[in-house]
Amino acid sequence: MAMALALGRRGMGQCAPNPAVGCVIVNSGRIVGRGWTSPGGRPHAEPQALARAGEAARGATVYVTLEPCAHHGHTPPCAEALAAAGVARVVAPFEDTDARVSGRGFARLRAAGIEVTTGVMVDEAARDLAGFLMRNEIGRPWVTLKLAASLDGRIATATGHSQWITGPGARRMVHSLRARHDAVMVGAGTARADDPSLTVRDMGAVRQPVRVVVSRRLDVPLMSALARSAREVPVWLCHGPDVDDSIAAAWRGVGARLIPCEVTAGQVDPGSVLQALGRAGLTRVFCEGGGSLAASLLGAGLVDEFVGFTAGMAIGAEGLPGIGALGLARLDEAGRFTLAETRAVGGDVMHRWQRSAV
Repeated sequence: MAMALALGRRGMGQCAPNPAVGCVIVNSGRIVGRGWTSPGGRPHAEPQALARAGEAARGATVYVTLEPCAHHGHTPPCAEALAAAGVARVVAPFEDTDARVSGRGFARLRAAGIEVTTGVMVDEAARDLAGFLMRNEIGRPWVTLKLAASLDGRIATATGHSQWITGPGARRMVHSLRARHDAVMVGAGTARADDPSLTVRDMGAVRQPVRVVVSRRLDVPLMSALARSAREVPVWLCHGPDVDDSIAAAWRGVGARLIPCEVTAGQVDPGSVLQALGRAGLTRVFCEGGGSLAASLLGAGLVDEFVGFTAGMAIGAEGLPGIGALGLARLDEAGRFTLAETRAVGGDVMHRWQRSAV
């Protein structure tokens, strides 16, 4: 199962709205087939592993990181493919929470005389599939907030100069993290100040994430890098109801997708944004700021994972903070995160935190 989970991670950021599933087929103590969800979500992991196994799948044990699908979509159900191949046993962590499956895959396998074992590496699988499960259960994607800052928590000097606070190793890791998410999201201020491309670079041939900009009035330059490349790599603009029709038409004209969202306290409501992105099929979103967007997500309790890169420099109080005002009067009002990982990346330190259960 550990190998199946590792294979499944290869599909992260590549197959939404489908889950990134891994599959390993074992017969007589020998691995005879492996597979993982392909870019775009198809083929699924199980038919790929079965194709590699061939006749060796008969009587084999199949380790798969999620209940095999049971519904007819663009491809036949994986549960039927496993039954037709004559496998003897299927091992999975838990049921698929998708209403179209939800136990029906396991039921089909059992009806075909296949032994089904569940409860294996449940915590690990739940972590890997968190975005898919979250979208099914509450309608929004998993949110990772990234912050690259100085020792004193600044992301730029007072003049806005920010390139580069962290070194090349940290920046390369950020590209790897982008590749493992369905979308990269920034606020309008960051889009204006940095003119980012938000693409994955120097990682080989990968499916590029959707670029999402949260901008109440679509006040992002139409000559920006995002606008110029919107026909090559998707750009989605989450905006409020009070946008200028001519600006909206111009953005649509360059190939961007416009997503209307609710406004709360003068800002695009972050919960409305994430629900809209969930409806659009996203399961994992990588937020790269800026400060106002980060603060709104944190204030609403919508950050599931925090990835920080800390550089060995101090910028001072006049520098720009990575997170905008949260309006906290007491420490016990601040959301807590639990440290999951820390390590050196070149001359910087990466620290990864997950939202605490309490």
